[in-house]
Amino acid sequence: MIVSTPGRICLFGEHQDYLGLPVIAAAISKRIQIEGDFREDNIVHFSLPDVGLEETFTLDYPLVYTKERDYFKSVLNVLYRKGHRLNKGLELTVSGNIPINSGTSSSSALLVSWVNFLNEIYGLGYSPKQIGEITYEAEVLEFSEPGGMMDQYSTAVGNVIFLASEPEIHIETYARELGTFVLGDSQEPKDTLGILSHVKFGMLGGMNKIQAKYPDFNLATENDPTKYRELLSEDEWVLLQANISDRNLLLEAKAMFEGKIEWSDEKLGSLLNEHQVNLREHKRISTPKINRMIQAALNAGALGGKINGSGGGGCMFAYAPNDPEKVVKAIESEGGKAYIITVDKGTTKSI
Repeated sequence: MIVSTPGRICLFGEHQDYLGLPVIAAAISKRIQIEGDFREDNIVHFSLPDVGLEETFTLDYPLVYTKERDYFKSVLNVLYRKGHRLNKGLELTVSGNIPINSGTSSSSALLVSWVNFLNEIYGLGYSPKQIGEITYEAEVLEFSEPGGMMDQYSTAVGNVIFLASEPEIHIETYARELGTFVLGDSQEPKDTLGILSHVKFGMLGGMNKIQAKYPDFNLATENDPTKYRELLSEDEWVLLQANISDRNLLLEAKAMFEGKIEWSDEKLGSLLNEHQVNLREHKRISTPKINRMIQAALNAGALGGKINGSGGGGCMFAYAPNDPEKVVKAIESEGGKAYIITVDKGTTKSI
């Protein structure tokens, strides 16, 4: 059996999901797959030739974690706690073309593939949304990680999704056909922890100050933050304004995806550019190299672009429905590695 899962880009809502705000994300035509079959024993063996690794363990529940983020085992433990007794050994090979450690969700796509492989080969009957839920539990909750839900749900469900996590999980899928994007890998490693210490914990600290005096404060609905200015440091004030702006950009894009306002490729690009200004100037998650790659893409005819993922390195993308090859050359002239991509389906079984 072969199961494959896409990577993802975040169109709108970067660094918003952990604040209880929604995101709009798109699955992309870079995928990771697991191919395998049952063995005659109870040993699971993974071969990961793309990264030169192998992993082997015995199905003896509960599986004991022997390394940080022991994800292959955590998926099996989560399913075991849900009542599934998966005791047959498996011989598995992992391959793919999603850029690694670049903000395109290669790790979540791998885990979604693993959950769906087990779902298919054992006939567990889970839907794509449920596969996303199980992956989130195994990847984030099992190890008390700080991440949101965007990666797991967007790669499992596919296409363009709107994901809200509060007051409860709500997903909408948009069927609109989009033009080509160009993904640009800066080949700079991400600085996730450094970025989160400023962007996430800085904002959460500011929100705690506000809620201590104004218990009814709600970032999802607040439109006039000026009364909170005196409570916040300069950095917290800048982050608050940027998050409200990014929330409003997402809502405008959502209305366009839903046909409530007229669709325009140029408007989509403009909204991406405005989002990037906040990410670059106010949240400060972009890098000089990524900034140059985005500007080169715009100069080559892209309609808009932004950094993708947690930031401090990794990837950017540009919306380039016209002449994407020219945009590829422009990005690579700034030292990036570029790929033409399209919006893609979610996790699927191909054999």
